[in-house]
Amino acid sequence: MLEGLETICFKIISNVGGARSSYIEAIQKAKHGDFDGAGECMKAGQEMFLTGHEAHFELIQKEAQGEMVGGSLILIHAEDQLMSAEAFKIIAEEMIASYERIVKLEEKLSSK
Repeated sequence: MLEGLETICFKIISNVGGARSSYIEAIQKAKHGDFDGAGECMKAGQEMFLTGHEAHFELIQKEAQGEMVGGSLILIHAEDQLMSAEAFKIIAEEMIASYERIVKLEEKLSSK
């Protein structure tokens, strides 16, 4: 089981790490007014996040069915990365909305 657990943990870590990077890239694109690019990054991030989340859910299902998954440092790290990516998603969504609002306000001011 340990080898299977490690494989699932690395699947979680690699996918949610990619998701977090996409969310950060989305914020940077929004900062420069590229809201379409920001949206694409958010979509790519969400797809990777879901893949990682599904791998995590697989572990939960196994344990719920009576198969002991066991605890390990790598599982703790994987779960920490999962929560971190989710937090970055929320922050990215809020920052993109703020940048959109700033751009609209700047456009309004420049048209006067």
